[in-house]
Amino acid sequence: MYRNITWKLSNQQLFVIAMLATIVSTACHKKVTLNPSPAVPAATATAQLTHDENGNTIVDLKVKHLAKPVNLTPPRSVYIVWIQPRGSAPIKQGQLQVNSNLETEFKTPTTYRAFDIFVTAEDSPRVTQPTGQEVLRQSVS
Repeated sequence: MYRNITWKLSNQQLFVIAMLATIVSTACHKKVTLNPSPAVPAATATAQLTHDENGNTIVDLKVKHLAKPVNLTPPRSVYIVWIQPRGSAPIKQGQLQVNSNLETEFKTPTTYRAFDIFVTAEDSPRVTQPTGQEVLRQSVS
């Protein structure tokens, strides 16, 4: 009733399958590097961009070597993540909590495909617009 089917693929066919898999996986994922300001020169930040089943962009931000906001000059109390669609005002996404290893991670969805993502150092987590020093930024298109 059941037959054992053996597939024999040529090296050329395997290469084509591997190339298609690479194209599909890179079409769904994009990685961007955020640029640090002189206030946090050691910081390294990347955002992995994927899409959910509804077509939203998922931003997975990972930051290393980010000074705690109280150690900035002048000292601040919190880092805030913003997304700014082209031609629109910035939208507050939330705050970054830097751990004892000076690392943090933040994940957020957005309906936008083209936007700037940036982080500011603020005096309060209750800000509704960026007023503090910008520490990281990148454009996504």
